[in-house]
Amino acid sequence: MAEVYFYHLTRSSTQDALLALLPRALQAGWRVAVRGRDPERIDQLDQMLWRGRPGDFLPHGQDKNPHPELQPVLLTLGAPSNDPQCLMSIDGADLDPSEIAAMARCCIFFDGQDPQATAQARTQWKALTAAGCAVIYWSEESGRWEKKAETGTR
Repeated sequence: MAEVYFYHLTRSSTQDALLALLPRALQAGWRVAVRGRDPERIDQLDQMLWRGRPGDFLPHGQDKNPHPELQPVLLTLGAPSNDPQCLMSIDGADLDPSEIAAMARCCIFFDGQDPQATAQARTQWKALTAAGCAVIYWSEESGRWEKKAETGTR
């Protein structure tokens, strides 16, 4: 079963965090699914990934585009069709413990400046730990990423 990394964003945006972590996931040889809740937000991420950082190209597509199953990075609102090894949740999108079991890693990004997003992340943490998932909490409050808590890890 995958470890679930919670990323408490206080200095970075979700887009910045994705631009930093997606290339690492691809370098590890993983297919990635980024799951959101809002079609407009997925469209914005799609455009942002096409622009990317100078010199970077992140091959990706949306599940509404042709051949989503072939995408190394798939932006989706539901169940990923690209057989990912890494599932990233943004904007409070749910992760089910049954799908975590098939992954190498899962990530949940939440905006620490948004009380509703923080409350949703707490709810997800409780549900996943109750289901026996290994979870790790990362915070960037100090200016760099630090592991602040973990439970059920290997």
